[in-house]
Amino acid sequence: MGDDASGRERLFPQQRAQEYGSRWDAVKGAFVDEPRQAVRQADALVGEVLDELERLFREQRSGLEHGLDTDDTSTEDLRLALRRYRSFFDRLLSL
Repeated sequence: MGDDASGRERLFPQQRAQEYGSRWDAVKGAFVDEPRQAVRQADALVGEVLDELERLFREQRSGLEHGLDTDDTSTEDLRLALRRYRSFFDRLLSL
Protein backbone atom coordinates (compact mmCIF):
# COMPACT_ATOMS: atom_id res chain seq x y z
CA MET A 1 0.00 0.00 0.00
CA GLY A 2 2.90 2.33 0.53
CA ASP A 3 4.18 4.54 3.29
CA ASP A 4 3.07 8.00 4.34
CA ALA A 5 5.40 10.95 4.95
CA SER A 6 6.21 9.72 8.47
CA GLY A 7 7.34 6.32 7.15
CA ARG A 8 4.31 4.43 8.46
CA GLU A 9 2.42 2.10 6.17
CA ARG A 10 -0.79 3.67 4.88
CA LEU A 11 -4.06 2.05 5.80
CA PHE A 12 -5.50 2.70 2.33
CA PRO A 13 -3.89 3.05 -1.06
CA GLN A 14 -3.39 6.73 -1.86
CA GLN A 15 -6.00 6.78 -4.63
CA ARG A 16 -8.62 5.20 -2.36
CA ALA A 17 -7.84 7.69 0.42
CA GLN A 18 -8.24 10.55 -2.07
CA GLU A 19 -11.60 9.15 -3.17
CA TYR A 20 -12.77 9.05 0.45
CA GLY A 21 -11.45 12.58 0.97
CA SER A 22 -13.36 13.84 -2.08
CA ARG A 23 -16.54 12.21 -0.87
CA TRP A 24 -16.06 13.76 2.58
CA ASP A 25 -15.62 17.18 0.96
CA ALA A 26 -18.91 16.67 -0.88
CA VAL A 27 -20.64 15.77 2.40
CA LYS A 28 -19.32 18.93 4.03
CA GLY A 29 -20.44 21.02 1.07
CA ALA A 30 -23.95 19.56 1.23
CA PHE A 31 -24.36 20.53 4.89
CA VAL A 32 -25.32 24.15 4.16
CA ASP A 33 -28.35 23.20 2.05
CA GLU A 34 -29.27 19.81 3.56
CA PRO A 35 -27.76 19.36 7.04
CA ARG A 36 -29.74 16.24 7.95
CA GLN A 37 -28.93 14.58 4.66
CA ALA A 38 -25.25 15.52 5.05
CA VAL A 39 -25.14 13.89 8.49
CA ARG A 40 -26.74 10.72 7.09
CA GLN A 41 -24.18 10.70 4.29
CA ALA A 42 -21.35 11.22 6.79
CA ASP A 43 -22.60 8.27 8.83
CA ALA A 44 -22.77 6.08 5.73
CA LEU A 45 -19.29 7.13 4.59
CA VAL A 46 -17.72 6.47 8.01
CA GLY A 47 -19.45 3.08 8.08
CA GLU A 48 -18.06 2.26 4.65
CA VAL A 49 -14.54 3.22 5.71
CA LEU A 50 -14.82 1.10 8.86
CA ASP A 51 -16.10 -1.88 6.86
CA GLU A 52 -13.19 -1.57 4.44
CA LEU A 53 -10.71 -1.27 7.31
CA GLU A 54 -12.11 -4.42 8.88
CA ARG A 55 -11.76 -6.28 5.58
CA LEU A 56 -8.19 -5.04 5.07
CA PHE A 57 -7.12 -5.99 8.59
CA ARG A 58 -8.75 -9.43 8.33
CA GLU A 59 -6.86 -10.05 5.08
CA GLN A 60 -3.60 -8.96 6.68
CA ARG A 61 -4.20 -11.14 9.71
CA SER A 62 -4.98 -14.11 7.49
CA GLY A 63 -1.69 -13.52 5.68
CA LEU A 64 0.17 -13.56 8.98
CA GLU A 65 -1.35 -16.91 9.94
CA HIS A 66 -0.62 -18.59 6.59
CA GLY A 67 1.77 -21.51 6.83
CA LEU A 68 2.42 -21.38 10.58
CA ASP A 69 0.41 -24.45 11.53
CA THR A 70 2.57 -27.11 9.89
CA ASP A 71 5.12 -29.40 11.52
CA ASP A 72 7.76 -27.97 9.16
CA THR A 73 7.48 -24.49 10.71
CA SER A 74 10.85 -23.61 12.22
CA THR A 75 11.55 -21.53 15.28
CA GLU A 76 12.95 -18.85 12.97
CA ASP A 77 9.68 -18.85 11.00
CA LEU A 78 7.80 -18.41 14.25
CA ARG A 79 10.13 -15.62 15.40
CA LEU A 80 9.55 -13.73 12.14
CA ALA A 81 5.82 -14.32 12.44
CA LEU A 82 5.84 -12.89 15.95
CA ARG A 83 7.64 -9.77 14.66
CA ARG A 84 5.00 -9.37 11.93
CA TYR A 85 2.25 -9.77 14.53
CA ARG A 86 3.92 -7.14 16.71
CA SER A 87 4.05 -4.70 13.79
CA PHE A 88 0.41 -5.42 12.99
CA PHE A 89 -0.55 -5.01 16.66
CA ASP A 90 1.26 -1.67 16.86
CA ARG A 91 -0.61 -0.44 13.77
CA LEU A 92 -3.93 -1.39 15.35
CA LEU A 93 -3.12 0.49 18.55
CA SER A 94 -1.97 3.59 16.66
CA LEU A 95 -5.34 4.15 15.02
